[in-house]
Amino acid sequence: MPKEFHRMSLSRTFSGRRVAAAVVTAALLVPLAACGNEDTRKSTGGSTSGSTSASGAPKADLTVLAAASLTDVFKTAGAAYEKAHPGTKITFSFAGSQELVAQVAQGSPADALVTADTKSMAQVKADTGTPTVIARNRLVIATGEGNPHKVDELKDLADTKLKVVLAAPEVPAGKYSKQVLDAQKITVKPVSQEPNVRAVLSKVELGEADAGLVYRTDAAAAPDKVDAVEIPDAQNAIAAYPAATLKESRNAEAAAAFVAWLSTPEAQKILQDAGFQKP
Repeated sequence: MPKEFHRMSLSRTFSGRRVAAAVVTAALLVPLAACGNEDTRKSTGGSTSGSTSASGAPKADLTVLAAASLTDVFKTAGAAYEKAHPGTKITFSFAGSQELVAQVAQGSPADALVTADTKSMAQVKADTGTPTVIARNRLVIATGEGNPHKVDELKDLADTKLKVVLAAPEVPAGKYSKQVLDAQKITVKPVSQEPNVRAVLSKVELGEADAGLVYRTDAAAAPDKVDAVEIPDAQNAIAAYPAATLKESRNAEAAAAFVAWLSTPEAQKILQDAGFQKP
């Protein structure tokens, strides 16, 4: 037999053996891969993403921009939400609504926005989803504990001997304050105008002001430091708190789930226990 023919026969034999080995190996790997996929599905409950909590809501680290007057109640609400949605963490950034709107306009990274009035929210409507009012509030006159200056009604704030502090006109609480004072034709010369309603409350708490207009819920948060003088409904203003997701959120589904939760009975109970009114 010619040597060339012998070499060709050997080559074909080895080639055939390699093909056969490859076929056998592939056949063995298929069931192993199937087992691996099945194990993955079992370990993740049918999903390989691991992006949802036991409650079904997406897991995420959320940043929520919220009006200063929500400081106390949202800390409670956030803790309740995290407990009910393991794997989700919420970080709140509290400030005056006008500051929050400026942050959104400047592109600050966040997932949701809650303001203390609908006008502030409307300023960034191009950057948000459809807002939903989650609560309402109203003003009271905050005085030092025991009301040492005997402030009984709105017109008492016109006394020039009284150190009155108000929220700045661009702040929702400042706008509401101006609305109620103008309606009663009361002229007040504040010793300072603060960037948010919590700063007004702080001034009264520290004795740096004799009185100030704050939300009812703010005064309720400091019962041992200030007294709250109620303002009749006919002379008062109702504050509305809209909440919305931000279109630039990197956690859109999780943000939407949190905003929707704010309207649930659980969240509403937390808000109303803190003194907020129904939406």
